[in-house]
Amino acid sequence: MNASGDLIKIYAKQLKFPTLNQYEKLVYLAQEQGWGYEKFLAEALQGELNQRAENQQNRRIKAAHFPLAKTLDNFNFNNVPNVEEALVWQLATGDFVDKRENIILMGNPGTGKTHICIGLGRRLCRQGYQVRFYTAANLITELTEAQQDGRLSRVHRSISKANLLIVDELSYMTFSRSTAELLFHVLADRNERGSVMLTTNLEFSKWGEIFPDEMLAAALIDRLTHNAHILNMNAQSYRLQQRLKKDKDPDIT
Repeated sequence: MNASGDLIKIYAKQLKFPTLNQYEKLVYLAQEQGWGYEKFLAEALQGELNQRAENQQNRRIKAAHFPLAKTLDNFNFNNVPNVEEALVWQLATGDFVDKRENIILMGNPGTGKTHICIGLGRRLCRQGYQVRFYTAANLITELTEAQQDGRLSRVHRSISKANLLIVDELSYMTFSRSTAELLFHVLADRNERGSVMLTTNLEFSKWGEIFPDEMLAAALIDRLTHNAHILNMNAQSYRLQQRLKKDKDPDIT
């Protein structure tokens, strides 16, 4: 490597332009395409901007704490005939977040509620939105521990910074009055301030089975359904379909 090459790498590090460490590839392309100095500089800066944007997207996705790397592109909408695919892709634009609207995915287990939530959430992260994913059980655990440690206000502030709060599996646990109130305050505080995406196996009429106070359940439903998109995810379980196929044809993996 020549002295100029050494200096480029040193300057790139000092200026925090890591893509310029790969300048040799760009020089080769410039020679091949016959670029002038201005074109070369524009391409170098564009490469740095693109890399920074990608790094920011990856940081937002990591901060969201998605449990799986699901995308909308590999979701089979044919399995959920009650859901309009066009609506989901419209929601993926992030317009509902800008309007501080909510999404509630309601239906029996195994129909892809979590898949759609993660797919939408990851897509929104790439568009610059701050997203936070919890299961209902994990959210309650974090809030309870924060309350015991005197950190509840700090956790509330952290959650409130998210443009979209995803709460998955609101139906697999029964809440005590204290935990129900903790959850209520987090979700109620977001009313018209930030979006919530929530999945549940239970119809609203059955929320009284998991919340100890029917009045609290009714108040929570009222806030969540205000300006909300409700997706009917009732269909045959995808996992059950795969199990049946495997039983029919043991060679299916």
